[in-house]
Order: sequence, then structure tokens, then C-alpha cells
Amino acid sequence: MLFTTPELTEEEIWVVARITDLRERLRYQVAQPRRWLGLLRRISLARNIQGSNSIEGYNVTLDDAVALADREAPLDANEETLAAVEGYREAMTYVLQLADDPQFEWTESLVKSLHYMMLSYDLDKSPGRWRLGTIYVRREETGEIVYEGPDAAEVPGLMSAVIERLRTNDGDELIRAAMAHLNLVMVHPFRDGNGRMARCLQTLVLARTGILVPEFSSIEEYLGRNTEEYYSVLSEVGAGRWHPEGDARPWVRFCLVAQYRQAQTLLRRVRESEDRWAAIERMAGGLAIAERALPTLFDASMGFRIRNASYRTHADVSELVASRDLRALVDAGLLEPRGERRGRFYVRSARLATVDADVRGSRSSRSFEDPFELARDAIRRPTLGLIH
Repeated sequence: MLFTTPELTEEEIWVVARITDLRERLRYQVAQPRRWLGLLRRISLARNIQGSNSIEGYNVTLDDAVALADREAPLDANEETLAAVEGYREAMTYVLQLADDPQFEWTESLVKSLHYMMLSYDLDKSPGRWRLGTIYVRREETGEIVYEGPDAAEVPGLMSAVIERLRTNDGDELIRAAMAHLNLVMVHPFRDGNGRMARCLQTLVLARTGILVPEFSSIEEYLGRNTEEYYSVLSEVGAGRWHPEGDARPWVRFCLVAQYRQAQTLLRRVRESEDRWAAIERMAGGLAIAERALPTLFDASMGFRIRNASYRTHADVSELVASRDLRALVDAGLLEPRGERRGRFYVRSARLATVDADVRGSRSSRSFEDPFELARDAIRRPTLGLIH
């Protein structure tokens, strides 16, 4: 027996419809051929990797998360954190490949393989294998046991049930993804990495819908920013030990809020990216190298550190040409150098930073709306419908 999907209320149905509308709008926005979209997808992947790992205490700057997404060496991450984040990157990269695979199948081996990619850096954690013993979740601050998973003998059967439910393809994908996350994290089938695996599984379910590119399907960034609430709702639903007869509704509603707010955030970022790109084009328009330098200036304007290697990737030039271009951007007052020789990198100048300040200054607070409050208003006043 697994946690069962609650029958949706009128409010929840309204919120699901609203999220679907937002995702369709986002799909339309990112379907346009724009040069900065690839940069935005890459940064979104980095935010998801950063968010999911931060929940487990593996903290990297967004700067380093972007570098790792680009398979470049980070500037600040320690060895253990680097191994954990690289493992998660490999699993998420595989999810990107599976998103539109026509031969895709849900299997226990797939879940085990993703887990192995995440934790292969530490074989003592039995990556890719169901646990063989009892497992407890402890509160880090006090050592108190806050959850006990089901007996290890039940794990293979329970995970077969999780996979079978995914195969049935019944119900709305947002709800299916949320329930897959919940059931895996409550079964706790692995010795370690269960939270990361559950979040990755939810992303894969959402990515397989085909509505959005996989990098925009995940709520892992939101979960990383709202870790305390995430743990709180799992604790409420889990009630201390394996209780699949419990009410999953608080979890479903939490995930719907996360989906709504993340979609709002992504729509805002699409608009901001277009404005940012246009402003940088105007600022760098007089430079002979402007066309190939724009992606790097886009990154720098957001506060990312620029290295010769990352410039070469963006501009598709040699190391020598990259060095010349970067000097030209310094001379133009757009970048400032830091460090020496191999350790040298570049940061945005005060002039380029004004682009970021202007973009951020135009933000609204809509991405923090509570969709259930909107639902209650819409139900009371039906003429509102999905218009907001």
C-alpha cells in the first residue's frame, strides 16, 4: 500500500488549471528563437542543482553551480560538496536526455541508475541498491528521530508499486509527480540520498509531459529556497513513521503552490532576460566583438564571474582570442579583472551592474502570490475564471 492521491477539491482543481495555463504561456514564450534562451535554460538547470543539494547541506554559490553545469571547475566548492553536486548534475543531465525519449520506460532499474549517478562518489552509501536495514531520519540539531521508514523487507515491493503507479499514467501530471516524490521519500528505499532521488524523480515526471523543456519543469529551486516549509509538510504527512493511510493533501497543496510560484518566477525571468539582453546590446553596440561577447556580458551582468574558459565556450574562440576579447571588454569599461594568471577571472563593472539594477528594479511581487487565495476569490466570483 502507498499513499493515495486525494480527490481534488474545487480550489485545487482551479489551481491546477491556473498552473497549466502558466506553463502553456511559458512554453509559448520559450518557443521563440532567442539567443539568450540557452543561457536562461543553463542557469535554470544550475539553480535546480543548487537548490536540491542545499537541502542536504551541500551548499554551492550559483556562480559555482553554473560552472558545474558547464562542466568547468568551480572556484569555491570544497571536495565533498563538489562530489555531491557533480553526482546530482550527472543524474539531472540524464533526466534531460530521457525527457523526450520515445522508448522511455518506468523501471526500478531506472530509479536505481539515477541514484547510482548521484552517489557513486561514495560506495559506502550503497549507490544504486535498495537498503538492507532499518532507516531513521534524524533532526540534525538535536539527533532526535523524526521519521522511521518501513521495514527493509518491504522496500522492493513498495518500490515496484511506486513504479507501477507511474506506468499507469492516470491523473494530472502535476499531482502524479507530487505523489511519486512523496511515496519515494516516505519509503526511503536507499541508505542515503532519498531526498535528492525523490526530487529528481518528480522532475522527471514533469519533464516527461513535454509541456516545458526539462530545465523549466523542476521545482527544486523553490524547495531549496523553502527548505523549512518543505521539511515541515513532509513531517506532517509522514507522522513519524510509515503511515501510507495518512492524508497526502497537505503535501499536494504544498507542491501546487510550489509549481505556481516557480512558473511565475520563470515567466518573470523570461521577460527580464529579454530586457537584459536588449540593454546589453545597446551598451556594447559600438564594440567590434559585441556579437560574440554578448552571452558573456549577459552572465557578467547577473553577477557571475567570467573566466577565459567560459568565454571560449560562449564565443567559440581560441584561448588567445578569448584573452584579447576580455582585455577589450575591460578597456571598454564593461568588465573588471580579478586575480593573476591562472587564477584570473573577471567581474562586471559598475557600468554593467546598472543593467542588473534596472532589471531588478522593475520586479513585482506576483511570484509570491498564494494561488489558493486566488482560487477562493475566483470561486466566490466565477466571472474571474482564470483571468488575473
